Amino acid sequence: MLIPYWARRLRKTEMRALQASPRGGEVACELRGDRVKIAGRAVLYLEGAFHLP
Repeated sequence: MLIPYWARRLRKTEMRALQASPRGGEVACELRGDRVKIAGRAVLYLEGAFHLP
């Protein structure tokens, strides 16, 4: 939700977001019409399964 807001305010369609925490991180974001493309690195921290009866 923040990318469309900031894209209008800054008149930019491509931005980078930084995670301000000890873990850190960076995400590249691009507004494409009514969609947002998000790219970056990720680390798997949880895995599970969901079963329906």
